[in-house]
Amino acid sequence: MTKVKATISDEEKAQLEKAIGHTFSEKQWLDRALTHASTGSAKVANYERLEFLGDRVLGLCVAELLFNTFRSAPEGELSVRLNQLVSAESCALVADELELHRFIRTGADVKKLTGKRMMNVRADVVESLIAALYLDAGLEAARAFITRHWQERATRADGARRDAKTELQEWAHAKFGYAPTYRVDDRHGPDHDPRFTVTVEIKGVAPTTGVDRSKRAAEQVAATKMLEREGVWQKQAGEA
Repeated sequence: MTKVKATISDEEKAQLEKAIGHTFSEKQWLDRALTHASTGSAKVANYERLEFLGDRVLGLCVAELLFNTFRSAPEGELSVRLNQLVSAESCALVADELELHRFIRTGADVKKLTGKRMMNVRADVVESLIAALYLDAGLEAARAFITRHWQERATRADGARRDAKTELQEWAHAKFGYAPTYRVDDRHGPDHDPRFTVTVEIKGVAPTTGVDRSKRAAEQVAATKMLEREGVWQKQAGEA
């Protein structure tokens, strides 16, 4: 069995602090934020409690960001935007931008996980880092990190869209009386970076195909393409 280090090295801490834009006064928070329960480390507590706190701090700061950015938006639109921005998918993307996979300490069993469960680990660590920032330097430090990584996401035009699969299902049922069906056509690439090709079909409508890093994400791409092609949604600026 591979032995897992109790803490990350000083060099790794310096690299990560540079990436997140904060030097920790209490390095224990950084160690804890990066430690998965599967390590079984007795020297450093895992990130589960930090994740709980970070989720709430993220929600508050993103809600504040949306409230100040979209001053005439109704509560319903703000809620849709909030749910998308604090989702596991959004947090995992931030983790990928920071290359957190290089620093997360997990047991061998978790290191083998792929797909949605591994995405959740990356997302959890982002929330834990937010809590670590909050505990080390207060709300302003956490807010600065969140603003830096969520500001652009918050202002995207498609942020107020509903879930594409839900929208397509309701449209298809109302117009044709049929539900969409999804078919995985292909999966290729390494386990840590797979690509799924998924086709969505509705009786009486030409199918569309989506490609992304998970089955669910590819389904969303395919559903979005059909909604835009059929005129249910307007095509977003910059889309091919």
